[in-house]
Amino acid sequence: MSDSVLQLSEVSKRFANFQAVDNISLSIPKGSIYGFLGPNGAGKTTTIRMILEIIKPSSGSISILGHPSALQVRHRIGYLPEEKGLYKKMKAWAIIQYFAMLKGVEKKVAKQRAFELLERYGLGEFAERKVEALSKGMGQKVQVLASVAHDPELVILDEPFSGLDPVNQVVLEDLIHDMSARGQTVIFSTHVMQHAERLCDHFLLINHGKKIFDGTVHSAKASLPRRIIIETSDAIDSLRNQALILDAVEQTLPANATGAQPTTQWQLEIGEHTDPQQILQQCFELGIKLRRFEFTEPTLHDVFVHLVGNNSDSPQPSQPEEISA
Repeated sequence: MSDSVLQLSEVSKRFANFQAVDNISLSIPKGSIYGFLGPNGAGKTTTIRMILEIIKPSSGSISILGHPSALQVRHRIGYLPEEKGLYKKMKAWAIIQYFAMLKGVEKKVAKQRAFELLERYGLGEFAERKVEALSKGMGQKVQVLASVAHDPELVILDEPFSGLDPVNQVVLEDLIHDMSARGQTVIFSTHVMQHAERLCDHFLLINHGKKIFDGTVHSAKASLPRRIIIETSDAIDSLRNQALILDAVEQTLPANATGAQPTTQWQLEIGEHTDPQQILQQCFELGIKLRRFEFTEPTLHDVFVHLVGNNSDSPQPSQPEEISA
């Protein structure tokens, strides 16, 4: 029996002459934190809406929690839409209780859960405040809590970090980690690579509706070379000829105003299994005097730029408005 909670098979969506999503297949493991990454307009929200059957795909098939339709298992799913909105006259705890009850939680239990969630995630003192009296960030946290108050097996958050200050972003990251620790599967979309790098087990990178990458953060980073930056006034020909160095790029640094000997900066690419300490040791053995030695691992941002490049700056055609059920 498959341990996937969500499977997409050759899913596409076309709006008139615009191909919003183009032949995407993926399988999301149970209990994982999975990111939908890509620039604005890449097709992330359209994909999420098809998963939830807010809109139907033009072609392909979707299986969610073992069923062909999200509507059949909607009480087992939590969803935060990209367009945020709450009832402004309701109190914070009442909003969370209301949404939990819509998903089948008994009224008394839903109220207790609302106060517990608000307290746990830093909003306990604002439980009795009306939504209109909350800051934008607080209101968004309330909506996130409302989307998960029924303790769903699968949580889908569309751009959940948008509009949150750094402190509340950390609180939301904590909530996502907490849900994963309880065995829940969390899918979230974002165009900010730092969130994905800290949170994701696996991720999908999508651009212009096409799947560019689908895999683990580790495998994505391993696809790029690791780099060492050194600055020296000595020749490094003997170091460059070592088998541990895959490539070496030279950059001349501006002359030092103090009259010190001019230096050159080198970017050295090394293999996945090369220990940077080996390179440093060789510098000592070869008598290369270093003014700087810095080792850097590729980041998810580096992977994004490498795979997407300048295509992410291309303007995206506007899509027709979809009415959510």
